[in-house]
Amino acid sequence: QVQLVESGGGLVQPGGSLRLSCAASGFIFSMSTMTWYRQAPGKERELVASISAGDSREYANSVKGRFTISRDNAKSTVYLQMNSLKPEDTAVYYCYTVFFRTWGQGIQVTVSS
Repeated sequence: QVQLVESGGGLVQPGGSLRLSCAASGFIFSMSTMTWYRQAPGKERELVASISAGDSREYANSVKGRFTISRDNAKSTVYLQMNSLKPEDTAVYYCYTVFFRTWGQGIQVTVSS
């Protein structure tokens, strides 16, 4: 059974940092493209970052230079390091495996003073 479990969200002040983790199970993680999406209240879910099996990375323009996606195949975990956070980064963040079309449960990130 494919499963994704996110952790690391919370409340942070503008300019602060958070690191999200997504622990995967039930599939060959090292061969899978992994992605992070987010959905803010009243908005559509949007792609934030992706990382391929070969470690190729892509980012939404809104987070380039501030967010970094990475993976640890030994731990079957994908990370999203978020720096210089802004109030507009407030959203529920989701981990998603492209091949198996499976979402994590989502985790809240709130950027507010």
